[in-house]
Amino acid sequence: MMILKLPFLSLLLVPFLLLISCEKKDFNGTLYDKPAKEFCLKGWKEGKVTKVCLGDFKGKIVLMFFGYTHCPDVCPAALTVLKKAYDMLSEDKKDKVQILFVSVDPERDTPEVSQKYASYFDKSFIGLTGTEEELKKITKDYMAFYRKVEGQSKAGYLVDHTAYIYLIDQKGILKLIYSSSKQKPELIAEDIKRLL
Repeated sequence: MMILKLPFLSLLLVPFLLLISCEKKDFNGTLYDKPAKEFCLKGWKEGKVTKVCLGDFKGKIVLMFFGYTHCPDVCPAALTVLKKAYDMLSEDKKDKVQILFVSVDPERDTPEVSQKYASYFDKSFIGLTGTEEELKKITKDYMAFYRKVEGQSKAGYLVDHTAYIYLIDQKGILKLIYSSSKQKPELIAEDIKRLL
């Protein structure tokens, strides 16, 4: 009886094991694959405050990062990664990608300041911010966190915040999330090319 059970069990396991061994990892970021929540924040264009919504970029891949302009390390590092990934794309692919920097420090980062900061990395990057209520909603919707921390820095205070890069695909699906360890330009560029 034992001899009959083992071959039968093997017959069931073989296809499963083959499936696992042949399974190809499609993306470098962590797959999330759920609809991205719509949002509208304040941007800066041609010398005035403008309303910018996620829906404005339908048909494009959107890469989004939450941070603040006085950030000493994490934000410039993440935006540098995004700039390098963006530069790895051909010109026709660049037209299908939008990078958003969302400041979670509305006290210091006006729409104009946020845009100037984003533009420092690339003129096509868009800097956004909003009211505390708007920022609380978007960060909740995107499982992000931020908190003002009084400190001894020259800027007066720091802001603790989530350091994820979010990739939203052309159909408005929050497809991938990149934690700090996965924020490598070549990996992000590879995922973008795979989706375009």
